[in-house]
Amino acid sequence: MKTKIFFLLITVTLLATTISIDAIPAFARKYNMSCQTCHNPFPKLKAYGDTFAGDGFVLADKDAPRYFVETGDPELSLIRDLPLAIKLEGYATYNNKNSDQGDFTAPYNLKLMSGGSIAKDVSYYFYFFFSERGEVAGIEDAFIMFNDVLPEFDIYIGQFQVSDPLFKRELRLTFEDYQIYKPRLGYSNVDLTYDRGVMLTYTFPFGTDLIFEVLNGSGIGAANNFKNFDNDNYKNFALRASHDFTDNIRLGVFGYYGKEKLEDDIARNFTNEVTYFGPDLTLSYDNKIELNFQYLMRNDKQSFYKVNDIKTKGGFAELIITPDGDESKYYFAGIYNFVQSDIKALDYNSIAISGGYLLRRNIRLMGEFGYDIEKKFSQLTAGVITAF
Repeated sequence: MKTKIFFLLITVTLLATTISIDAIPAFARKYNMSCQTCHNPFPKLKAYGDTFAGDGFVLADKDAPRYFVETGDPELSLIRDLPLAIKLEGYATYNNKNSDQGDFTAPYNLKLMSGGSIAKDVSYYFYFFFSERGEVAGIEDAFIMFNDVLPEFDIYIGQFQVSDPLFKRELRLTFEDYQIYKPRLGYSNVDLTYDRGVMLTYTFPFGTDLIFEVLNGSGIGAANNFKNFDNDNYKNFALRASHDFTDNIRLGVFGYYGKEKLEDDIARNFTNEVTYFGPDLTLSYDNKIELNFQYLMRNDKQSFYKVNDIKTKGGFAELIITPDGDESKYYFAGIYNFVQSDIKALDYNSIAISGGYLLRRNIRLMGEFGYDIEKKFSQLTAGVITAF
């Protein structure tokens, strides 16, 4: 068994070190600057990167010359060169999901990304999965953003992760996910991953951020026979407020309420009512240590026919260490996840310890050891993540 593990780790490391990429992603190309300006390490965002995204992928203090085509028509905005980037992830795993086998999972993800300003204070972003675990997954994140409709008030329209205002799953450093955002109970279509809707954001003069979402509550599946994406007449609502008390302490609270019309396997109709509530906290020190905490309680009124008040709770604690701050070429991360539910199949309890090294600002090697406390098994992951 040790020989298998050693072979997997060495092979993926050798594969990763033969990759040579000189190009950098679309936003860095546009402004002719390093990925380090916004990320440390990528894809984790720094405060500057958060501001850049919140301003519609525009740097107010740095103009991008010749970004738009001069057409002679002041009412027409055409991007001179469509900004494109590719993100590629490949891994080798051992005993993933207690399979008792080694596996080369490369490519694990291959996505085409594009985004930027299409007019003053109007921006877009999307990515397309060419391959997600061996399947063409299609479009996930895809939205139009209207920046500063009123001072400090932005509007996003499209599809995005409901949990993005909390902690962004796409930007985590660990192979292990943020598990509490993912469970769907019974016949429910509601979770805190992808959905379609509108997101409104506002920052008060005293520094509190308020984010309000109006959602279909049915995920991002294909339209039905009536060419509707929503499955019922209901709309769901999410509200998140957070405040930075200092540069090192941020506290937030999140709430969600929605209804959905459901149908079980024998065509019985019923209505589920879903609520979430819980706090989140981020503590940081000198751009070198970051601690993230999330706790959520979920209640489903009826996600199974005539089964009432199903309760689920859980959260995670995440530690990220970059010993040399912005200049770190290596990092360490750890995460503890737990989920407890009246639906025992959803119970989850795990810990993962991860570390990585940047071959380049946009090429990251990683290794991770995870242990499932609930089911009592461990797994190993090694891989390379690159964007260009």
